[in-house]
Amino acid sequence: MKLLIHGRNLEITDAIRDYTETKLSRAISHFEDLVKEADVHLSVARNPRVPQQTAEVTMFANGVVIRAQERSENLYASIDMVASKLARQLNRHKDRLQEREQGPVHRSAAAEEAGAAHLPKPGQPLTDGMEPNLPHRGVRRKYYAMAPMTLEEALHQLELIDHDFYVFRDAGTQQIQVVYRRNHGGFGLIQAKDA
Repeated sequence: MKLLIHGRNLEITDAIRDYTETKLSRAISHFEDLVKEADVHLSVARNPRVPQQTAEVTMFANGVVIRAQERSENLYASIDMVASKLARQLNRHKDRLQEREQGPVHRSAAAEEAGAAHLPKPGQPLTDGMEPNLPHRGVRRKYYAMAPMTLEEALHQLELIDHDFYVFRDAGTQQIQVVYRRNHGGFGLIQAKDA
């Protein structure tokens, strides 16, 4: 597995690098056939009154993005928590793959957390036919391949990427839709209405 470790407002020492590599290696030891690359961002809050240290990991597992982020007062604790979360997400993803091939698989309650999005195939540029231009101030643009999927698949992707919403193209209608987590539990779906 290719592992990239970046630091923000802190220097990545050999001790931090070794600890991160060890924890992530243990977390994915049963999933090495799936995970090809991991991108780790470790950061420390600039405000000394807010002792917040963050570990964010994005893993690329056979065309699926799995992301986890944890914060605490201790960087090593954040790394421990994010490694545990990733192991649960990878377990859930592997169960999902097995379920597609072999039928339903039993899932524990702890394995219910997860996050992912489809990536383009290697060598396939996302910006074909687009002209580069600077966005308006304060606007960040993201481009990603949007393969058609069912609502059930979109909900699974929402859980794998650990965000509040997920934008997808409906397999039946080919329309862009948004699935999101509701504050009081459950999910919501935003669909465009024909005028």
